[in-house]
Amino acid sequence: MQYDFLRHFQMRMKKVGAYAVLFKNSLAKTTWKSYGYDESYEQVNLMFSVLLYIMECSLKEEVCTMDDIANFIDQLNMQAYQKSLSYEQAKELAIFIVDVALCNEGRPMYFESYNYEESQYESIYISFVGNKVVYIDQELKRTSYYLTDEGYELMLSTLEVDSHLQLTIQEMIFKLHLEKATYDKAVDDVKNIFNLLRIQFQKIEGAMRKIRQNALLYSVDDYKEVVEQNLSIIEETKEKFLGYRENIKRRMQELEEKDITIQKLAEDERENLGHLKTIESYLNQALDEHQRILNLHFDLKSLYTKELEGLTQMGMIQRFNLRTELYEEVLKQPHTLDFMDYFLRPLFMKPLEKTYNLNKSIELQRPISKKKKEEEFFTTIEEESMETFILEQKQQRLQRYRDSLTLLLSFVFKTGSIELNEIQRQLNDAQLQQLIPTVEIFKEIMIELLQAKELDIQRLKQERSENISEQTFEFQLSTCLLDVLEAQFPLKRIETLTVTRTETKKVVTFEHVQDEEGRKKTIKCSNIKLEVK
Repeated sequence: MQYDFLRHFQMRMKKVGAYAVLFKNSLAKTTWKSYGYDESYEQVNLMFSVLLYIMECSLKEEVCTMDDIANFIDQLNMQAYQKSLSYEQAKELAIFIVDVALCNEGRPMYFESYNYEESQYESIYISFVGNKVVYIDQELKRTSYYLTDEGYELMLSTLEVDSHLQLTIQEMIFKLHLEKATYDKAVDDVKNIFNLLRIQFQKIEGAMRKIRQNALLYSVDDYKEVVEQNLSIIEETKEKFLGYRENIKRRMQELEEKDITIQKLAEDERENLGHLKTIESYLNQALDEHQRILNLHFDLKSLYTKELEGLTQMGMIQRFNLRTELYEEVLKQPHTLDFMDYFLRPLFMKPLEKTYNLNKSIELQRPISKKKKEEEFFTTIEEESMETFILEQKQQRLQRYRDSLTLLLSFVFKTGSIELNEIQRQLNDAQLQQLIPTVEIFKEIMIELLQAKELDIQRLKQERSENISEQTFEFQLSTCLLDVLEAQFPLKRIETLTVTRTETKKVVTFEHVQDEEGRKKTIKCSNIKLEVK
């Protein structure tokens, strides 16, 4: 290259691109003004406040639903921004910030950066927030949001250093603040140190999750980077932090003894004592996090080794085609059936050798009542019947979800695009019962479709073929949708299913529908548009 300072230019553009994509998705929207946020600096402040809230929940490993974000915006607005917003408007604003500004309505975000070494543009993938399904009180299904790696980099990008040096630099700043006795700033430093340790712990967990899914998709460079970061933290953190904790304890003891002797501390000394207690608490948490990283580091090495060995052993397994290796050979030479036991014997386990326990012959013999035997027998049968009954109930409920989706898709496939109010006008009584078996089932299907917005069917099929998932009888939109398409519409080849709210404020009303307790109800829902390509 002619200019050496342009080497690794795309790494800088990754940080710049995060801000560029974020501002493009948010500042160009006029939605802000409908909620009173007319100035761009107000929009940026509120958006980064929401990002910090999601980051705080992610670091604490707490659930962060859309309702939680709406409550945070509502409280923040009352305390700081003081816009005339109701709670419903705060929730709409939360949905706009998360779904549109941060997640780009579910579409992947890229930033084109020029690679001067390769003389071409490179697409940099940007993602700030991810989501996962959680169950509140083991019953209520909700979507929880968390910060991705790119999101953490965005929030921690105030220092232009590599990720493995951030902890070292933060520790140096913390040490300088302790030496200058500026304990209020040292509190912020020790919080950042703890956050960096927690991020590293979550990064190891994410690596282990990817390795369990498919070790071949987890590159050696990624594994090497995580291991080096772990070793750097393990080697440098513990001894220094133990020394800091002893130093803090000694200073706290001096202030407490002074308080006892003089009976009263100055106001600034009392504040320092409170800061020192906070620092000690975070140092204890940081040391605990260090131990968790140490344990998980060895688990990561063991897991990666085990998975690679398993893949190697699978490659050595020799497989036989029963049709060509067995059936056709037997048809050619029928007399070989007399020696079939030689072929089948290795497939069966050798029976255990029976031994006689002499202690049983001298045990006190007690009669077993016939009544007790009958009770045990009927108890066993009843438990097994109950498990079968529960399993059948779950299967029947899941089939109701499939029947409802089947009817919905049949209307969509007729025209390629249809609205819910048009479907409602065409329904007869039997079809209404199929579409809305219960109010709860129909409501869950509609909510999942609206949250998904755009479903890439081909990508879902590819993910399903590449991953091995356990059989579950709980409703999952992507799984249920693929089952319906494969079973009911095998000849239909679609790329995407798009679900959007209509701009008109029409309300679709369904009368005389049942809930799960058999009560007749009338439900009203917003009109939506379904479209397939």
